[in-house]
Amino acid sequence: MFSPLYQQIKALITRALQEGEWKPGDLIPSEAELASRFGVSQGTVRKAIDELAAENLLIRRQGRGTFVSTHHEAQVKFRFLRLVPEAEAVAQGLRMEREFLECHRVRAGADVVRALRIRAGDMVLEIRRILRIAGEPVVYEDIYLPAAPFRGLTAERLERYRGPLYAMFESEFGTRMVRAEEKIRAVNASAQEAELLRVPVGQALLSVERLAFSYGDQPVELRRGLYSTAHHYYRNELS
Repeated sequence: MFSPLYQQIKALITRALQEGEWKPGDLIPSEAELASRFGVSQGTVRKAIDELAAENLLIRRQGRGTFVSTHHEAQVKFRFLRLVPEAEAVAQGLRMEREFLECHRVRAGADVVRALRIRAGDMVLEIRRILRIAGEPVVYEDIYLPAAPFRGLTAERLERYRGPLYAMFESEFGTRMVRAEEKIRAVNASAQEAELLRVPVGQALLSVERLAFSYGDQPVELRRGLYSTAHHYYRNELS
């Protein structure tokens, strides 16, 4: 199948990112250097970089160059967090707090095997946590990660890390989340879910299932969250 030249250059740059030639936070070569390397015009390279920047894989900094984006960046770290408090809570500068309930190895169920494209019987890490704003629980999450790439990840290590999970996965385990797919539906809180989120049994909740991918469209995280939206809303930007 025919692929435009800039798309071919985009694929080559993405492969270099995937292979770790340029790591998160690194300055990549200039457009002129990349044009010379790939034997194409600077305009072709620029178009490829424009798309990678639009996909948040690269970040342009005026007068400094183009950098590999990282989940440590302010504009990237909350890229996948769509829960937004009401305006008055934002004005008060309220922060989201987290509590890890569990982190243990389990044998992957059939649905997790399919989502993460691992073998039947493989082990995964299951992480359960609560997110709170001003002490109020607003999200309950079950997170599944393939065990091998995240060897050494424990509840204690999660508790000690102060930044976003994706920043930790990137800096400590060499796994960068570059895109995600979500499925959203309305559900009613079970007795256990109601207790965790401090809502009445049967309360309407937002169920968000997210599959996050690393380079090469490799699925590396399955996340199932229940969102209490009494005082918050789920925001998405379309372009």
